[in-house]
Amino acid sequence: MSVLDGPRVEKRRILLDGIATWVTVADYGRLQLEGGSKLEAENVVHLAPCEPGKIICPHLTYTSRGIESRNKPQPTPTPTYFMKPITAINAHGGQIVKPEDCQYLNYEGEFAAIIGKETKDVTPEEAWDHIAGFAPALDMGLHDFRDTDSGSMLRVKGADGMCPIGPGIVSGIDPRQQTLRTYRNGELVQEANIGEELVWGPDYMIADLARHITLMPGDIVLTGTPCHSRSLDVGDTIEVEVSGMGRLGCTVVAGPAPRASAGHQATDSDEVRRVALGNDERVPDRFKDNYRKACR
Repeated sequence: MSVLDGPRVEKRRILLDGIATWVTVADYGRLQLEGGSKLEAENVVHLAPCEPGKIICPHLTYTSRGIESRNKPQPTPTPTYFMKPITAINAHGGQIVKPEDCQYLNYEGEFAAIIGKETKDVTPEEAWDHIAGFAPALDMGLHDFRDTDSGSMLRVKGADGMCPIGPGIVSGIDPRQQTLRTYRNGELVQEANIGEELVWGPDYMIADLARHITLMPGDIVLTGTPCHSRSLDVGDTIEVEVSGMGRLGCTVVAGPAPRASAGHQATDSDEVRRVALGNDERVPDRFKDNYRKACR
């Protein structure tokens, strides 16, 4: 059965008595255990709703982001990708560390497709049958490292905790019919109608990737972000809400600078600032006030 079929079902993975436990979201948002007892969601520690072997991320996939970044609604003819290490996984209610040596910790509100079964050489139509469900996600990045790694984004997007996902995994909805919104300290900073703005859907990207890469259960395929990714400060909260999927939230905390002086250090170049601070002239009017606050 396709992930699009059937009633909406949301499952979450929580820490219960020190053990990772699956629960189902029941009435009024309460979490129901297999035996029928219920817990209040705000009283539990959430874990990521999957255990991936791979986290694959696309570059520019939303028309508004393409215009903001490259002045083209579709900057590349087909998707291009990068990967995050699995140690980047984070969860709803988690902390995102901003190291002392970095200035530019940017949010990117997204949704993720989570693979449900071994996937290789499928068509876009078949890809829906290989998705276990969807979840809000944050593709966080330390843009101070854009000047290294030959564009692979390893240190920009790969630091520990840079992939919050959750709070649950949802099936029975069509992501193309949903709206994505990101909030910084409660203020709207990103908004997109997914069906209107997303150039390549998860079905297309999974079929593309699975031509030569086997995707396994639990693997995450992120889907990109709309315009207005900006830098966060220590103490900020960042939340992404996707209608039908739920609302994921994390807090930015301070971390020490690394002790080792080895390797490329954080930089504040024109390219770093171009991406981290964005282009106000290409930002929709409804976001400009929040943009000024984000870049204060």
